[in-house]
Amino acid sequence: MTEQTVLIIDDEPDIRELLEITLLRMGLDTVTAGNVQDALSKIEEYQPNLCLTDMKLPDGNGIDIVRYLQKKYPHIPVAVITAFGSMDTAVEALKAGAYDFVSKPVDLPKLRELIQTALKLSASRGNKHASSDNSDDPHGNSILGHSPAMQQLKGTISKLARSQAPVYIHGESGSGKELVAHQIHLQGSRSKGPFIPVNCGAIPETLMESEFFGHKKGSFTGAVVDKQGLFQAAHRGTLFLDEVADLPLTMQVKLLRAIQEGAVKPVGGLEEIPVDVRILSATHKSLEHEVAAGHFRQDLYYRLNVIKLKVPPLRERQDDILLLADFFLQKIAERWQMPPIRLSVAARGELQAYSFPGNVRELENVLERASTLCDNNTIQPDDLQLSATSQTAPVPPPLSIPQWAGEAPEVDKIPTVTDKLPAWNPINEDEERNLIVRALEQTRWNRTKAAELLGMTFRQLRYRIQKYGLDEG
Repeated sequence: MTEQTVLIIDDEPDIRELLEITLLRMGLDTVTAGNVQDALSKIEEYQPNLCLTDMKLPDGNGIDIVRYLQKKYPHIPVAVITAFGSMDTAVEALKAGAYDFVSKPVDLPKLRELIQTALKLSASRGNKHASSDNSDDPHGNSILGHSPAMQQLKGTISKLARSQAPVYIHGESGSGKELVAHQIHLQGSRSKGPFIPVNCGAIPETLMESEFFGHKKGSFTGAVVDKQGLFQAAHRGTLFLDEVADLPLTMQVKLLRAIQEGAVKPVGGLEEIPVDVRILSATHKSLEHEVAAGHFRQDLYYRLNVIKLKVPPLRERQDDILLLADFFLQKIAERWQMPPIRLSVAARGELQAYSFPGNVRELENVLERASTLCDNNTIQPDDLQLSATSQTAPVPPPLSIPQWAGEAPEVDKIPTVTDKLPAWNPINEDEERNLIVRALEQTRWNRTKAAELLGMTFRQLRYRIQKYGLDEG
């Protein structure tokens, strides 16, 4: 018997024979079964590397086999063969834990590709199925956290990585949805393929079709060369659609067709190009509410939401706050090339007591700000400024342009510490950099005066100038 064995389950001898011939030509060994009971016996006897099962069987259906494998042998992938157009059945199989599905009549080239990727997954997990401890996960360190909520999330990621089913990742802004999507990709059979994240809300509507599907030279003004789209870039990998709720309805129709057909047509192209892509999507909005409001197509929603995964907010995993804080402070110190930054005991208590409405992203921003404001590389509660950020703070108004702007300023017109900004609470790095630049410009790049204007020490401002690569030019 060869090293890899595939169990074929179908009650039609002709189908079994066709599949056997296909697999033997791929250098694989085969075992066959004609019903559920026989299949379960063969699974116990041969421990196959992969199962291919028809949906309708004399004594049950393929989902019975999927559930059996999920319970006893979760490392064995199973692909379900469904009748043409039976999408509801296919979705049910994927939710039960099937790796993927193929429709009758079977497209043999697609089947061969599916088998190859499934066997790679089986081989990578074959030695791990006896353990359910997530600490054995080689990718587990990329998602920090030991709280019950995170242990559950890591376990779910591990299960979803075994499938090819589309996953809809739901969670609040800043909770780490892209990191979760990347982990699903890294732990699956497509890990050696590309992971292509795209923020759907950041692409102008006029360019969306070209960005997703590519275009041909001369197809519109400015198309001076052929361009590959995101689907082609993600071929044999994963396409992560972040903020998918922001897609306009016209693009939703085209995206649905690309997913259904497994092919894309570049703008100005005449032929469709086959693509093999796993779709993961995310948004901080409620897609259900968007569908009800008529802003999101229901058919696309069902295509994307085969499996729904919720990423817990930071307030539901407060045991992880200090672990994350220490990790971020280490990163900040390394990036700024400064000594280690510590949290005082009181500051650690403040962090644990705070609800973090902006989640992990807010925690990182708070620590970056505190690292510039602290003395002796030790962050105190006042440096965190959590009382100011516990409520949604308005964006600080821009600095007023002094009347002498553009003139040769006199010394007494340079702002003093009494002209502090109304609030030093930038919500992101771009805003922080902008405030620093404008303060420097107001003070004619007098760093001491700019530090006073911003309410920080000269050393803290110097770190920021170094961080953002600012100079007097």
